[in-house]
Amino acid sequence: MAKRGRLRRRHPERKQRQIRKRLAAYRASRPRRGFSRVAVPSFFTLMNLFSGYLAIVQVHQENFTYACWLIVLAGFFDALDGMMARIANGESLFGVELDSLADIVSFGAAPSFLVYNFGLKPFGELGLVVSALPAICGAVRLARYNIGFDGEKKDYFDGLPIPGQAIALVAIVLNYDTIATLLPSTTNSLAALVPIVFVLSALMVSNVQFDAIPKPTAHYIRHHPRQALAFGVALVLSLTWVPEGLLLSLAAYVLFSIGRAIYRVARAVWETPLDDADEAVLNEENA
Repeated sequence: MAKRGRLRRRHPERKQRQIRKRLAAYRASRPRRGFSRVAVPSFFTLMNLFSGYLAIVQVHQENFTYACWLIVLAGFFDALDGMMARIANGESLFGVELDSLADIVSFGAAPSFLVYNFGLKPFGELGLVVSALPAICGAVRLARYNIGFDGEKKDYFDGLPIPGQAIALVAIVLNYDTIATLLPSTTNSLAALVPIVFVLSALMVSNVQFDAIPKPTAHYIRHHPRQALAFGVALVLSLTWVPEGLLLSLAAYVLFSIGRAIYRVARAVWETPLDDADEAVLNEENA
């Protein structure tokens, strides 16, 4: 009898071992998708998305300052996920798509909702349409980037990156009181948001080249000393003179890129030699 009791007690253990073996065999038979390598960067991408969602909640509660800093925090997580993907060799199509989905919330929907509730709501339908542009143009910007992404990070972007557009709007909202004092007293300072939002949105879908955030490596600093110095100064200015330094850094970044694009177009127009056919057409038109 005692021996039968011992066998009965061992029977559940034998079943558990069999179940574990079957589960191990099932896992071994499934194709490995490599999610372990993308888990860490995906975590930061999801924190980016979560920060954008919290920013929308804060805008709804009219806590505009908190919403602005949450969008900045989303930008910090967005920079970290790319860095961690390169370190862990976890760059993948899954990560690219997840990053775009997070960006359209944190840097598209959240800034649109922010500028609408902060200053564009009194303009009625015009304010509603203009405030939607960061989300709409941001979606086009991300889709265009995704179809042209070949897995290699470039030193520049075609069009203003959507995080740059979002943080530029955040910097304007945070420095709104200072900007309003610089405008004439008879001017509606909120009306200045309309052209600013329009221009920043249009830059996202333009072909103007904007420098990417440099990699903090000795190789990059040796080959791009001016860009590394400029980004270093902007980083120090943004961290030590808050929030005015953030506005100055973003304004310099946008204006420099626009000025460089205008200079390149003008140089191409005036310095490119004409061939015989073009000269003949030009002379014919002048005649």
